[in-house]
Amino acid sequence: MTALGILLLSGGHERAHYALMLATAAAALGRPVTLFATNGGCRLLLEATPLERDPREAELARAGVASIATLMEAARALEIRRIACEAGLRAEGLDGERLAPGVELAGIVTFLGAVGTGQVISL
Repeated sequence: MTALGILLLSGGHERAHYALMLATAAAALGRPVTLFATNGGCRLLLEATPLERDPREAELARAGVASIATLMEAARALEIRRIACEAGLRAEGLDGERLAPGVELAGIVTFLGAVGTGQVISL
């Protein structure tokens, strides 16, 4: 199957949540998926991501929608490759923060190499 690369630029909850929804759905269908977060999007891949404390998480739970924490667990189980952009972390002043378990630290060349001739979606 064609590889899917998801480029997460935003640090907002809505885009981060949907990036994980797309990534886990594609991986569940058997597509190789790489999630590359840069700039504000890097917040999703931090060990103590502030996105899990966003008030919308409770709203999603009440609505029966998977939370960011649930989707991150699914991403690990589905072996989605998760990469935090080294330059993006520095640009946001997050380079001293710990990354979530299993998250790689790399750059755009690594992301593009992982996706190859596959599809890239930017959020």
